[in-house]
Amino acid sequence: MSKRELERVGVLSRVRSRDLRVVDAAALLRLSYRQGKRLWKRYREEGAAGLKHRSAGRRSNRAYAESFRRKVLGRVRDKYGGPVGERFGPTLAAEHLACEDGLQVDAETLRRLRRDKLVEVDRKGRISLTTAGQRVSDKLRLRHHLVERMLHEML
Repeated sequence: MSKRELERVGVLSRVRSRDLRVVDAAALLRLSYRQGKRLWKRYREEGAAGLKHRSAGRRSNRAYAESFRRKVLGRVRDKYGGPVGERFGPTLAAEHLACEDGLQVDAETLRRLRRDKLVEVDRKGRISLTTAGQRVSDKLRLRHHLVERMLHEML
């Protein structure tokens, strides 16, 4: 959940405990009374999870297919990877992918695909986290634990 959503949970939990009225909660959240009522209804019916944005965790409609991403990363790793002095940067690799392989990928997209490489798949197909992936995993686990504790204390 985002900071804003957590703030909403805190304010609406005060409404539930009758420390605050819906009209005052809406003012605290800088919302109209009508919007405050809608949030309060969703909070009563679904709890804190109901305040989470409905699109959170979904892929973008404009995202590349996972098979295309794997194909591009594999091609870059096999053809244009190598020691530091011989390795292609994202701009040159994108140009070569377009000319030689017919794969149209923007250089920024290629940079982002490489940057977000959080898992590795070895030749036998085993999946393991990279060190960056491990850090992200630990951070998410700690954040999840913190949010759980906050929600437990509020409710």
